[in-house]
Amino acid sequence: MLHDQVCIESVACELPHNVVSTVSIFEELSATLARLEVVPERLIGLSGVEERRFWDRGVRLSQVGAMAARKALAASGVPPAHIGCLISTSVCKDYIEPSMASLIHGELGCLPDNCLNFDIGNACLGFLNGMSIAAELISKRTITAALVVDAESAREVTEATIERLLRPDVDAVAFRSQFAALTLGSGAVATVLTHKSLSNTHHHLTGHVALTDTSNSRLCLGQPTEMVTDSKGLMEAGISLAERTFELACQTFGWTRQNIDLFVCHQVGATHQRALFDRLGLDLSRAFLTYPYLGNVGPASVPLTLALARDRGRVQKGQRLALMGIGSGLNCSMMEILW
Repeated sequence: MLHDQVCIESVACELPHNVVSTVSIFEELSATLARLEVVPERLIGLSGVEERRFWDRGVRLSQVGAMAARKALAASGVPPAHIGCLISTSVCKDYIEPSMASLIHGELGCLPDNCLNFDIGNACLGFLNGMSIAAELISKRTITAALVVDAESAREVTEATIERLLRPDVDAVAFRSQFAALTLGSGAVATVLTHKSLSNTHHHLTGHVALTDTSNSRLCLGQPTEMVTDSKGLMEAGISLAERTFELACQTFGWTRQNIDLFVCHQVGATHQRALFDRLGLDLSRAFLTYPYLGNVGPASVPLTLALARDRGRVQKGQRLALMGIGSGLNCSMMEILW
């Protein structure tokens, strides 16, 4: 799917203040780790996740999603009355219903009543899908500007997983299947997309490609307080799918392994990141890494990484950016932005 009329006008994030180290989590699990003869330092080395963040207890995700959205709107300079669509892509939700999008629309209080608002979900790829849907609406001139928002929380699943892993009947197999939940993080992020006729930035969203392998849809199964993962199988199947998707992106966007200035990836951890770049023959130094201090923030990971890379000077005018993600399902998405 290609777009020649769509620009990313802003991207902004909101991060929790509560920093939780992996060392502190392993201290809570010390009895289980000792019984299973697990070396904490080895796990930290494999995952590369040294810390993550938690929202304060009682904070609603629609509140922090709205905070990120306000920042994105202010940075864009786009009048709220021009926003024709608000899409929420959060895996975590305040309620089963109403939609997170409607709650954030209400929290903002400045968007028009004819602004479409709805949720979409596709595990860790939801935000890229939300951007693609918004871009299609803008390309067809159905709307002139859109707001895509995501807010995630890892506190509930982390605390519930720790409680389960402290049970005396937990064995090595159960520990491995639940470990991925301990690498999750929290954050909120939003982006404003516009028709190029309204853009002041001219950060061009070129397009989006995606492939799927639903024969492996049960390798990661998540609930609000539990995530069970075949980590090795998920990594192997996901990277194989990413290899095919990258070749499609090369054909679609004219990518080579040398002409991409920055890779902005959904980040699971160190082992996964190295294996992905090794398989694709890419230079890992061209990726901006956030997993050591944010963990895996689900669908917020790619846009959060983009916002932080920009804030820290890694994104420059004229660069070609490759946004890439693999999500349980299995799905793989890649998007190009000419900054």
